Amino acid sequence: MKYAYSVTAALLMGGAALSLAGGIPAGAQVAQNDEGQMRTLVPRPGAPASFADLTQQLQPAVVNISVRQKVAAPNPMAGTPLGNMFPGSGGGAKVAQAVGSGFIISPDGFIVTNNHVISLDREGQADEVTVKLADGKQYKARIVGRDIESDLAVLKIDAPGALPFVKFGESRKARAGDWVIAIGNPFGLGGTVTSGIVSSVNRSTGTGAYDHYIQTDASINSGNSGGPMFDMAGNVIGINNWIVAPGGGNIGIGFAIPSDTARPIVERLRSGQAIERGYLGISIQPMSDEIADSLGLPHDSGELVRMVQPGQPGAAAGLRVGDIVLKVNNEPVTPDRTLSGIVSGIAPGTRIPLDVLRGGKPMTLYANVARRPSQQELAKSLTPEARPDPFNGPQAQGQGLAESALGLKILTMNPEYAAQLGVPSSTKGVVIAGVDPGSDAASQQLQRRDIIVSANLSEITSTDDLDKVIRAAKSAGRPTVTLQVMRPGQPGLVYIGIRIS
Repeated sequence: MKYAYSVTAALLMGGAALSLAGGIPAGAQVAQNDEGQMRTLVPRPGAPASFADLTQQLQPAVVNISVRQKVAAPNPMAGTPLGNMFPGSGGGAKVAQAVGSGFIISPDGFIVTNNHVISLDREGQADEVTVKLADGKQYKARIVGRDIESDLAVLKIDAPGALPFVKFGESRKARAGDWVIAIGNPFGLGGTVTSGIVSSVNRSTGTGAYDHYIQTDASINSGNSGGPMFDMAGNVIGINNWIVAPGGGNIGIGFAIPSDTARPIVERLRSGQAIERGYLGISIQPMSDEIADSLGLPHDSGELVRMVQPGQPGAAAGLRVGDIVLKVNNEPVTPDRTLSGIVSGIAPGTRIPLDVLRGGKPMTLYANVARRPSQQELAKSLTPEARPDPFNGPQAQGQGLAESALGLKILTMNPEYAAQLGVPSSTKGVVIAGVDPGSDAASQQLQRRDIIVSANLSEITSTDDLDKVIRAAKSAGRPTVTLQVMRPGQPGLVYIGIRIS
């Protein structure tokens, strides 16, 4: 399962389609043989709208996938005194099974699906993969390549003759409202066709570098993962990946990996090449409307640098915490095209320009893109040391504008507070000692022991400094102030836009 914000987002062990219902327009085409020949489908004049002809041609290239994998069995006594006495009790391995979907992309039997379809525990790999074609024939498949980051995998089956196949289309041409159909294996039923429309393109969900999906309203359920989303020309424009399912079932919000994202990764996996992504070694945060307003910047433009790792390309380029990155390699940074998404698609070793706003002044920096470490390497490098959280400083009195305008009681940082918080003694800023429960600061989840190190990108070293920034924001008629906050025990800094009362 995945989780998007507070809503359950279910991986579809098997992938499916995304679409609504509708008429098939004249000119629909689909590749169906080893010569790649196409034929045009023209509905009879006056005939009812139908996807039947298109489905009939596409369905032979869509497959059902079943997997068997040995996974570690938990010790039922873990966490109890008996668990320590008998650590192996109930452990070992068990065989897990799952079903999914996929589609053939070449007459010699290469198949695309999701990585989570053939890897039940994300890191592992299925011990046995069986592919079932639309005509009922079954083949053992081998895993040619898999990529955890993009959740894509390529399989290969050996059949006695040429197989029907489909081709990737151009997802960048998709528009909200376009008809799409999908064929998949929901709940292991096989050969199920759904239809719908593209609900949104370039949907960002906050789930990582590959965080741009085609959203659809079609019925998608368990077993649909890895299946194709087709446009009305019979081209694959998306690979069905996950759904939002607060009640555990389909509610018409599904997401597919765009074909323009998937195609180059699939090609590399198919040819046995390693997947390498660009990396700058920085942590970024989107520009919320509140933060943009507080800084007098346009909405939906740029991202804030909240952490710069020493020794990495971002640090070498001169990036600093608090910089606003507006363009990467001459491409604007927007909610639909994030910094991490742009950088991940740049080949390691490439020198790129970064258009940055620092303290209100534009500048251009240059970075040599590095290879992105694995998720395990990243997690290890960013995991902070476990620190005590014993802040019990004196109850702060109301601090002028900080309390009246923001609902915060604050104290100027000093070495004693730093020691209690487990941060370096040189840390500057103000520490939050109280938050008004009814304030916007509380709704933005600011809490005691948070350390405010800057406001509206101005360094804060005392309670008076924060008052000055709030006063200036009020004079300029800005409705919010952006606080840069350090949370002891967590890596990096976060920017939070707070409404001024």
